[in-house]
Amino acid sequence: MVAGTEFSLVRMRGDAEKARAVYQGVDPLMPEDVADAIVYALTRPAHVNIGEIVLWASAQASTTQVTRRA
Repeated sequence: MVAGTEFSLVRMRGDAEKARAVYQGVDPLMPEDVADAIVYALTRPAHVNIGEIVLWASAQASTTQVTRRA
């Protein structure tokens, strides 16, 4: 889950309230977090091959399980 993008708004078919609710009670990843991972991958030495980067918010256990603050 990455806040600050239009993904949730598109996913919720334009319902801004539902899109905001996706991020309530969690500290989601921000676009800057994703950009930082990309910069990391691009700045490795030529002999380093990064095959995959998986980023999750610390509250996100899987694609369907999120632990929210009360």
